[in-house]
Amino acid sequence: MRDSQADFNKRISTLGRKHAAMSHGFTTAVRSDGLIVIKPNRALRRGFPIKGLLALVFGFFVFKAIMLASLSEITYNERVAKLNQGSALEQGGAWLMQIEPVTAFLSGFLEPLID
Repeated sequence: MRDSQADFNKRISTLGRKHAAMSHGFTTAVRSDGLIVIKPNRALRRGFPIKGLLALVFGFFVFKAIMLASLSEITYNERVAKLNQGSALEQGGAWLMQIEPVTAFLSGFLEPLID
């Protein structure tokens, strides 16, 4: 009696796992022998959106390059220096807005398009 109860509990837990897996959807297929097989869809991964973060960083560099291309380098550096004299938050913004090689490269590429 104890073995049959353990077997029953094992089958119930297996069915519970299958049911939970199929809550995300399922597909059906007919095998070559005519048996209909139901397979659960894989659950969506909910990880950190690396592509979105990279797009945001790239967009920030393009924004800085457009600013640098539309202003002269001297005017841009003057505005960053003025920002650097402000509060701690403004100094952090000045550090982010510095001209680095990526911004300079993109600015050189975008400058003929803006003028």
